[in-house]
Amino acid sequence: MKNAFYFGDNLHILREYIPDESVDLIYLDPPFNSNANYNLLFRSPDKSRWSDAQIATFEDTWSWGEAAEETLQYLEMTQGPPGVAIASLKRMLGQNNMLAYLTMMTARLIELHRVLRPTGTLYLHCDPTASHYLKLILDSIFSARNYRSEIVWKRTSAHANATKNFAAVHDILFRYTRSDKFVFNGAFADYSEEYIAEHFVHSDPDGRLFRRSDLRNPSKRPNLHYIYRASDGRDYEPHPNGWAVSQEVMKQLDEEGRLFFPKKEGGRLRKKIFLDEAKGVPVSDVWDDLPPIHASSAERLGYPTQKPIGLMERIIDASTQKGDVVLDPFCGCGTTLHAAQSMGRHWVGIDVAVQAMRVVQDRLIHEFKGIRFDVFGIPQSADAARFLAAKHPFKFEEWAVAAVGGMHSGKFRGDAGIDGSFYWLVGKDEKSRGIISVKGGKSLNPAMIRDLVGTLQREREETDDPQSIGIFICAHKPSKGMYDEARMAGYVETFIGRIPAIQVLTVEDLFAGNTIKVPAIYDTISAAAAGRARGKSAGQFIDPAEVLRQRHMLFSFEGGGGQKRVEVMPEQLKRAG
Repeated sequence: MKNAFYFGDNLHILREYIPDESVDLIYLDPPFNSNANYNLLFRSPDKSRWSDAQIATFEDTWSWGEAAEETLQYLEMTQGPPGVAIASLKRMLGQNNMLAYLTMMTARLIELHRVLRPTGTLYLHCDPTASHYLKLILDSIFSARNYRSEIVWKRTSAHANATKNFAAVHDILFRYTRSDKFVFNGAFADYSEEYIAEHFVHSDPDGRLFRRSDLRNPSKRPNLHYIYRASDGRDYEPHPNGWAVSQEVMKQLDEEGRLFFPKKEGGRLRKKIFLDEAKGVPVSDVWDDLPPIHASSAERLGYPTQKPIGLMERIIDASTQKGDVVLDPFCGCGTTLHAAQSMGRHWVGIDVAVQAMRVVQDRLIHEFKGIRFDVFGIPQSADAARFLAAKHPFKFEEWAVAAVGGMHSGKFRGDAGIDGSFYWLVGKDEKSRGIISVKGGKSLNPAMIRDLVGTLQREREETDDPQSIGIFICAHKPSKGMYDEARMAGYVETFIGRIPAIQVLTVEDLFAGNTIKVPAIYDTISAAAAGRARGKSAGQFIDPAEVLRQRHMLFSFEGGGGQKRVEVMPEQLKRAG
């Protein structure tokens, strides 16, 4: 299976695009039904004029409604034990938001079970809000006999809101397998300095530290009873249970200098465990050695609920082999994909947020030069974009803003006329902010342009930015009067000449290679990439020419070293950069 990123509802994508028994490991970190809103932070290039943007990526709230009712009826009628489980929860909980959440999760867990290989493993990351209900659902789908672990991960050391209760500092990870034949390599944590000082107290002449390990078999093995003549010239009697290894292996250990010979006659022969080869301390089901991502962490991307890469590396290392396929159906900023790529696994990511697609794009391209992967679910033509506008207008709005290199406002109502924004460079030492208005409907008229002009004027006054411009993006053909209103808004002077203060773009324009007419967009992602390329932080100023060189990253996934591009947008749109 090729590495791939899918944009859209993971239930639909799982049903339509992911084959039966095709993945080896599934990690999912779904919304916990916590009634919280999560935001993605985009930093401003000039905080004296514009504040950082908090973009709502999702609301962790599930409401009972027609869709939940239809899904519940489908599960009750067709899904056997999972249908019985969700029907029982309905009788116990009633028709409420919690049941809507559990119904959504049941439908997806059924599909995840289907795509998991017989030797595969699933890790479901959740918190105590609904973990007890989710375990019942997992038992009904995977069978209780395939339950393997309940892992407690200490996700924070904070003790807020602990005045009336014990501080909540942990998450739960349920581990289930598809069958009783599964991959499990174990997991190991680094030795502490105290442990090393206490146990690795011996050293070879070359200075290698080691500890001694018993060579007796834990149970009686008659076939491992033999007298071993060692290289020190002495014969060693086995323990009553027998040796832990065969005579051939014992000889190999001796030849490699891995046997510890007792000083006294009659002492026990031992094996050397060298510190530089030891795996570490076997990990239990309580993980308190993987700290969360703090505000100052270099790993931090500003994405909601981002998990540390060490957590994903432990899971992947414990439950897969090189070349296996890892699936994350709620992949967010791509930590699972990052870990899988770095560890030589194939991967599939799914997310419903356009901003997630852009964050994953930047992260993978930066970390893995020459990486190749497919992207599905992004409109590939003007007709497809209009279809998206008709069926999912808010997703069209997000896509349109992202397609021109902007940042969505995170609001779909009450946005004060601004659906998105972008920063651009008027000159080498001068920046400005542009605003974006998106209309996906067929009814278009000049009043919409006049409204944008009014919003732009307010934006200029509030930010003391007379060079700010407005972009109007529409799914259908605008009228001549709309273009006339845009021309009447005038122009802005830049170091490359004057540009229209109001610019109208249709989806045909975007797919024909036309985009915002500015010298260079100071987009958060392209600026961060350029900053990394120069060894500077993303918060520093980036020369316009350098941003222009990075701007292709808004439209395509590209590896380094002249590798083949894997398009996220059509070829025509790529040329807009």
